Amino acid sequence: MVADANQLGNFSFAAFLQKWFNRIGPILGLVLVISIFYVLTPGHYLSPFNLRVVLGQTVIVAIGAIGMTMIIVSGGIDLSVGSSIALTGVITAVSLRAGINPVFAVAAGILLGGVVGIVNGLAITRLRVVPFIATLGMLGIARGSAKWLAGEQTVNVPETWVNNLLVLFPQPSWLVLAPGVWVTVILAIVAAIVLRNTVFGRRVFALGSNEQAARACGIGTDRLKIWIYGLAGLLVGLAGVMQMSRLRQGDPTVAAGTELDVIAAVVIGGGSLNGGEGTIFGSMIGALVMAFLRNGCQQIGWHNYVQEIIIGAIIVIAVAVDRWRSARVTA
Repeated sequence: MVADANQLGNFSFAAFLQKWFNRIGPILGLVLVISIFYVLTPGHYLSPFNLRVVLGQTVIVAIGAIGMTMIIVSGGIDLSVGSSIALTGVITAVSLRAGINPVFAVAAGILLGGVVGIVNGLAITRLRVVPFIATLGMLGIARGSAKWLAGEQTVNVPETWVNNLLVLFPQPSWLVLAPGVWVTVILAIVAAIVLRNTVFGRRVFALGSNEQAARACGIGTDRLKIWIYGLAGLLVGLAGVMQMSRLRQGDPTVAAGTELDVIAAVVIGGGSLNGGEGTIFGSMIGALVMAFLRNGCQQIGWHNYVQEIIIGAIIVIAVAVDRWRSARVTA
């Protein structure tokens, strides 16, 4: 009896430590990355100007990571993010070039992202294709569609407010940061509340923790997956609009490999590829880690392939840590 109580106490303490490690770990990782590059780079790494640059660079990955968090928590994956960003950016640019009202052009990009997400969800639930393969196929479809719509060239757009979503010095000046940064912050807060304090959010976690148990509890798992991928698609569509705003043109070849940055942001932030774990706050910290990492590499002057090697290594390490945590829980 006493031994059982001691085991229970040890388990509770271990669970408490793991919970705090999951929360603090991403922040410590961010501090470590900033500290390393602050030492290696010139003194302006943490200057107000460079911080504006980094936050602007974070927006696209961060918005994608909000949607990816829901998908990974539910036990899924989406490899089509980069291609979807290119496609939605191109459709927004084509709409603007055609003289369509900017509001409707932005809506077209966001809604097309939602359609791509729903198609992914339908392929997973109706055709019973595993998420990895379904979204890998969509990666090619979306990229090819973007090139077709753009005529295999960049699409220049007229000057509108859409072009100013990620400017370094916004107008009015009291905004301080680019409008896209504030949009991202608001979306992250709303998504965090929804994921943690609503029936929908609890069902997402239940789905990722044990799909069979969730189905036995009366949750329509197939319908829920379509909703998750559809909502994530809308967010990817918005990320595509931000990408177009940043480049001030629609580019069908852009965002290749962005899905790796997005997935890495979620995993670094404590999301588990096994499903059932993850937070929006952690994913935003992970997105900042990726942004500060890329910015630091650029400040030092390292080639792009060095960045890719580092990011690939970080993904492997983050997944290994995730597997280690899972093994500790089940042990």
